[in-house]
Amino acid sequence: MNHDIDGVIETRIEVHADERGSFAEIMRATGFPEAFAQANHSVSKAGVLRGLHYHVRQADLWYVISGRAQVALADLRTSQERRVRTLDLSCDSPQTLFIPKGVAHGFFARTDVDLIYWVTHEYDPQDEHGIAWNDPFLAIPWQTSDPILSARDSANQSLEWTTIPRF
Repeated sequence: MNHDIDGVIETRIEVHADERGSFAEIMRATGFPEAFAQANHSVSKAGVLRGLHYHVRQADLWYVISGRAQVALADLRTSQERRVRTLDLSCDSPQTLFIPKGVAHGFFARTDVDLIYWVTHEYDPQDEHGIAWNDPFLAIPWQTSDPILSARDSANQSLEWTTIPRF
């Protein structure tokens, strides 16, 4: 079930190609509500699921360099209301995805995935939160039932609205 989630911004990337190669403008700071403070590069093997993660002080901007990922978003800003959205990010259809604070996010690597992402605050372990990838309330329709998870993501608990901060 896909719903629009306030503040999520999808931007299609125009690629200019000729016999020499290609050029694409990935992002302009003026197109987003906050300035970015750090850039990260994530590499995931096919079958890996990262998430669900969320932040109180940090927004993310994702761009897939290579591969295909199924992305899941869950709005935690509206208490006890199920607002979930899934979409695919792929190097074959370049785009960026802006994920605001309070929106849990994760992705399943359908192939090997190279992902660059910018964040609005430098890394702060106190702002790293998680929810179980297979939370029954969120019921995300992942394209896998047996993903490869990190120890941290394996330990994420089911959603408890009483523990979710205000955004």
